[in-house]
Amino acid sequence: MSDRGDPAREQILGSIRRSLRRGELAGAARAAAEERLASPPRGPIVRRAKLPHAEKVALFCQWAETHNATVARISGADVPGEVSAYLARNNLPAEAAMAPSPQLESYDWQSQKMLALRRGRGEGRDQVSITGAFAGIAETGTVVMASGPDHPVSLNLLPDTHIVVLREADIVGGYEDVWEKLRDRYGKNGMPRTVNTITGPSRTGDIEQTIELGAHGPRRMHIVVVRD
Repeated sequence: MSDRGDPAREQILGSIRRSLRRGELAGAARAAAEERLASPPRGPIVRRAKLPHAEKVALFCQWAETHNATVARISGADVPGEVSAYLARNNLPAEAAMAPSPQLESYDWQSQKMLALRRGRGEGRDQVSITGAFAGIAETGTVVMASGPDHPVSLNLLPDTHIVVLREADIVGGYEDVWEKLRDRYGKNGMPRTVNTITGPSRTGDIEQTIELGAHGPRRMHIVVVRD
């Protein structure tokens, strides 16, 4: 709405308005739209997410497990050890593609001598990925991923196993809290190209309503919730 100097954008939006028989957006209508974009209204808030923060964390973990993810609540110093232990428990190779994130780099990965990490985007041969998360949503047990140089989107989708390191401080009540948090972090004109909301491992029930994991992405999701 605010990019009035972009002819291509104005042409596209103008074509849409004409097809809807709405004419050009001008005057009071444009001002109302600009005001809404400048101060977006909050949508409905689910009552079950209106909790003290400690209870939001517990609710997040409960819903994540309900949706077939596994959860470990640990201190920050134990993150590398928990990742290695999870891979061993599930008979997975001690190697992973990890997001080049300052948050993840702050953990002592060198303490795990048998764990081999490759920083960068996901590739077809990767069996395990390790990423951070922008937020967790207590309402549904959902993790929110914001794309960027420190978090390639392919790490969310390609490997069979996705390990997510989520700080308790980044767990919010509902979806509306996430949009507000995104606007605060990135600003109106700097939003990430992609925001993924992921609730448990990929699954489908298309065939005879039988749930199959790993349909369109990882078949395992392990969420490491780091205590504040």
